Amino acid sequence: MLEVRWHGRGGNGAFTAAKLLGYAASVKGGKYAQAFPSFGPERRGAPVQGFTRISDEVITDHSQVYTCDSVIVLDDTLCDVVDVTAGLKENSTLIINSLQSKEEFMARPNFKNVKNLYIIDATDIALKILGAPIVNTVMLGAAVGVTGMVSIEAIEGAVDGMMAPNLREKNKKAIRCAYDLMKGAK
Repeated sequence: MLEVRWHGRGGNGAFTAAKLLGYAASVKGGKYAQAFPSFGPERRGAPVQGFTRISDEVITDHSQVYTCDSVIVLDDTLCDVVDVTAGLKENSTLIINSLQSKEEFMARPNFKNVKNLYIIDATDIALKILGAPIVNTVMLGAAVGVTGMVSIEAIEGAVDGMMAPNLREKNKKAIRCAYDLMKGAK
């Protein structure tokens, strides 16, 4: 089973990205999937988490994801507030939206055991393509580009199935841009 944790801030779409990945895996990819958030009474801007599980078999575990194959961080300021490296499996992938370098992150004590760290300026891509700093779909494209957990076509199909018609093409373009960029970074 593949387990993914999304870190974001309330209102910036971490749970939407988790749902899009689950939809892509299940409806478009023929797998079993779960997507669910973890937040309390927090308000917009507060740290939140989203989770996605993907499996070839029925998923019976409905608990929070504690050990992760991938962690996607939509806002790098969360790395100062939350231990985004907690629960990473040995060969897990950590993808962070940031202007900081990989070396800057690797110098942090809690990053010393991270083997697969990828940094992308998702905000810049979102501003250029979406016209707003909404990075959830950009980070989804980056995650799929790095991990191959589902196909890019399944993600695009999920966007068509879940998003309003006026949002689809721009988001698919943003996803594809990040996907292509991260495929080249591997």
